[in-house]
Amino acid sequence: MELNDDSDFKKRKIVVAEALLQSVINDCKIKNYKKIKTFKGKDLKETICNHPFLDLGYDYDIPMLEARFVTIEQGTGIVHCAPSHGPDDFNLCINNGIKAIETVDGDGKYTKHVSLFEGIHIFKANPIVIEKLKEQKKLLSNGELMHSYPHSWRSKAPLVHRATPQWFISMESHKLRDKALKAINDTTFYPSKGKERLKSMIETRPDWCVSRQRVWGVPLPIFVNKKTKEILVDDEVNETIATIYEKEGSDCWFSDDPQRFLGSKYKAEDYEKLSDIVEVWFDSGSTHSFVLEKREDLKWPASMYLEGSDQHRGWFHSSLLESCGTRGRAPFENILSHGFVVDGKGLKMSKSLGNVIAPEDILKKYGADILRIWVASSNYSEDLRIDYSILDQHAESYRKIRNTFRYLLGNIKDNFEEIDFKKVDLNELPELEQFMLHKLYSLDVNFKKYFKNYDFHNLYKELLNFCTVDLSAFYFDIRKDSLYCDPLDSKKRKSTILLLNIILNSLLKWFAPILSFTTEEIYRLLFKNNKSIHLEKFLDFPNLFSNEKLHQKWLELIKIRNICNISIEEKRANKEIGSSLEADLSIHLDKKLEEITKNIDFSELCITSKAQISFKEKLETSAQTTKAKGTKCPVCWKISEVSCPRHP
Repeated sequence: MELNDDSDFKKRKIVVAEALLQSVINDCKIKNYKKIKTFKGKDLKETICNHPFLDLGYDYDIPMLEARFVTIEQGTGIVHCAPSHGPDDFNLCINNGIKAIETVDGDGKYTKHVSLFEGIHIFKANPIVIEKLKEQKKLLSNGELMHSYPHSWRSKAPLVHRATPQWFISMESHKLRDKALKAINDTTFYPSKGKERLKSMIETRPDWCVSRQRVWGVPLPIFVNKKTKEILVDDEVNETIATIYEKEGSDCWFSDDPQRFLGSKYKAEDYEKLSDIVEVWFDSGSTHSFVLEKREDLKWPASMYLEGSDQHRGWFHSSLLESCGTRGRAPFENILSHGFVVDGKGLKMSKSLGNVIAPEDILKKYGADILRIWVASSNYSEDLRIDYSILDQHAESYRKIRNTFRYLLGNIKDNFEEIDFKKVDLNELPELEQFMLHKLYSLDVNFKKYFKNYDFHNLYKELLNFCTVDLSAFYFDIRKDSLYCDPLDSKKRKSTILLLNIILNSLLKWFAPILSFTTEEIYRLLFKNNKSIHLEKFLDFPNLFSNEKLHQKWLELIKIRNICNISIEEKRANKEIGSSLEADLSIHLDKKLEEITKNIDFSELCITSKAQISFKEKLETSAQTTKAKGTKCPVCWKISEVSCPRHP
């Protein structure tokens, strides 16, 4: 359009995005204009412009470039480009052969590359630049704009992007990217999703910038020839610098005479000593070399790197690149990453929110083993929630586990022994004990699998279920009659004591990594010496304990038992009976179940005074409970109309 008012811009032609025409007219208070022509933005391709300060020495061409990040929300639709002050502008100019020069120094002042304004702080330069534009009659209007701006998360001060000369490690020249991607494929990740996360970062990352401009840190020990601008590469000089660093630390690089590092081969006046420091992630990524390789009690590569999930971008990432660049492979065989501790609602813990729970407070209230249970039971692949209600639940679970140990210790008394599995004769044991040995064998297989895969929350869940369901609500419940009422030398009771010894020894070993203090307390109580459970090995169950056929049979028997228990509980709820020993059972089964129920005492299995079974073709399992008639035995508490056969 052409401006026709009486201002300094009369007869001046300007280009404005059509969608912004009205806002430009309003903002600039233009009273009289004429629209000359409408055309597409692509028609401006290869157009060369002059700088607004052409007459002040800015005598160079300004090409017009297509930028998809320019919007039509405000302005004129045409913006200036500052490749040294933002990633969008930087990438656009680099892709079009325009270099980003250093226009702002470390103090926030314009450099010599910005004539007229050199030495002026960028935050003080705006009014001066505006005044210069007005003098040159190159400014239609000016005003203030409110918009979001990047700020330092620490100091809350505004940040300014600036392009500075840096030192990079190429991802391509020595195939660093390819080596890193291969190393990722050779590494096992826990959880497995960490592999794709790290892989996608390596696939798309640019070259590695390893320099920073700060007043603290490890310096980059580099000399640059003042004339040729070439880097001094000399193994002897590098070794001299390394020796000095090893004795005195790296701070001497900033304070000592450069000639000391160069030795007699080179003159200090010919070289510029770099003042940049090494990026701290390069430092942390190098830890494997000066920790693992210099200690005889450790091995390289590390068995595992363990850290929070944010380290896929940090320590895992930099260690991988540093090691692949110097040694051709990753410095680790496995990576385990975990989430962050948050409160019960999933919110980040902070003092301002008042939702921080200190470990020492947990220890005072619950003890260390409850805290260890919380860790073991949490799915660390996600964030780990914690509050006092969650800890109370774990305290209740701990109570059940501790009561399991108390029950075992109370019944074994002084009869504890570490059973030699080779001497266990399965044929001499009742079916119930054989079934429980199969349970122990299967649990041990799962335990070792979970342990190998660092799947601790499933490991703990299975151990807890074994204590509460398989032991407390099943095996202990059934066998307490034999333990309390049978003679000490009865075969069944001896078999029960044998199994209780095996269960106790198994649980102690399995729970030792989780309940380290509780298991140690029990172990020392049993052995009455300073022997520690944490120096023992896990048990190795023989394959003979595995009996899948018997396992399937007892699963069917447990289904029948559960149906019987429902019938018993209905009578208990109606106050018709008290304990299950006041019940008589009538169980109705399909004919096909006759074989598996042969020789099974359902009064023992369901803990009732009497149980009768009837069979019929194609019959759904059912049970009826009636109140037992007769006299209660003072020993076993079973009720019968005749004298108790076990305790006449």
